[in-house]
Amino acid sequence: MELNLDTIKKAQNNIKTVVRKTPLFYSSTFSRKTGYEVYLKCENKQKTGAFKLRGAYNKIVSLAEEERKKGVIASSAGNHAQGVAYAATAFGIKSTIAMPKTAPQAKVMATKGYGAEVVQHGEVYDECYEKALEIQKATGATFVHPFNDIHVMAGQGTIALEILEEIEDIDAIIVPIGGGGLISGIAVAAKSIKPDIKIIGVQSAIIASTKASLEKNEIVTLPGAKSLADGISVKTPGDIAFKYIREYVDEVVTVTEDEIAYGIFELIEKTKVIAEGAGASTVAALLANKINIKGKKVVALISGGNIDIAMISKIIDRQLIMLKRRIRFKVELQDKIGEFEDVISNIVSTGANIVKARQDTNWSEKGLEYANVIFEVEVQSKEQGDKLLKQLSEKGYNIQTNICM
Repeated sequence: MELNLDTIKKAQNNIKTVVRKTPLFYSSTFSRKTGYEVYLKCENKQKTGAFKLRGAYNKIVSLAEEERKKGVIASSAGNHAQGVAYAATAFGIKSTIAMPKTAPQAKVMATKGYGAEVVQHGEVYDECYEKALEIQKATGATFVHPFNDIHVMAGQGTIALEILEEIEDIDAIIVPIGGGGLISGIAVAAKSIKPDIKIIGVQSAIIASTKASLEKNEIVTLPGAKSLADGISVKTPGDIAFKYIREYVDEVVTVTEDEIAYGIFELIEKTKVIAEGAGASTVAALLANKINIKGKKVVALISGGNIDIAMISKIIDRQLIMLKRRIRFKVELQDKIGEFEDVISNIVSTGANIVKARQDTNWSEKGLEYANVIFEVEVQSKEQGDKLLKQLSEKGYNIQTNICM
């Protein structure tokens, strides 16, 4: 079986009653920031919170009755797990999923919620993949590969059909790459319809196995690494997928962990879109000027939105500090009535918002009649923060910045 436009159109027909046609919308904010005409294809709005249901459902549709009776097994960092669990339950099929121990808890719980039995093993995808194969041999279940399978790739390729049905003159589609199934399906579908379209892949810089493989013109296995983009943390690209990537994908770029975090933050703040690390990698690449197609009409695929709430909180806190919109400083105060109230009045008079305040338990060098208070304050901009610190200094307060809470 070959991956081509016919197999992808057949997949679209197979999955049309189950899979949502996800939103595709223009982002004036990201267009202004990057110089491109940017559209976001939001697979985070798909059932199960990611694109993976497309390929998983198309694969399970293809199984013979005898195969369905033996159940299915899959290995996944999370999104494929949920897609397989959802699809298997829809067909009344038993599903077992091997997931790495590092998989976000939100994805583990969601997978169980869709009806699968979850076995956690290893630190990265490749290790839980080996565990899944071990279970598959023991049970005779059908292994549903997350990326290296033509039925799965064809299902993922339906995303490109939806994009080009809505916007025919798109110049480029930017796609996250893990094992390569998603970009393979999209690239084959898009280039079969519009041969001059550019397909650009994005990987985490700390585990860019497809980029390394393209550079060596052979499949390369990299050491495992724990990336914020856990959904694309794959040490070895699929050999079937790699064949199509080499033929149809124009370029693969990488993004750092900080760039991925900034992409997540900007999507939340500017477009109210919640994306996981892999899903935000495409926007991260645009914001970091990793893609050189200025003035062109591009689609950034937001591949999924399954991210732990606790991780979102950490990312927001970190980004506010990095952008100087949350500042920490120590103020030396004389231990007398009204001194604390005075400094608070001075802070809030600038429009700043006090998030935390605590007394430093270390004694002041000036003696017992002085105390140091550490403030964490939110401001609208770096300029407002600088103005606040300058105002406090001008009023005679001894200020020390770059303080840990």
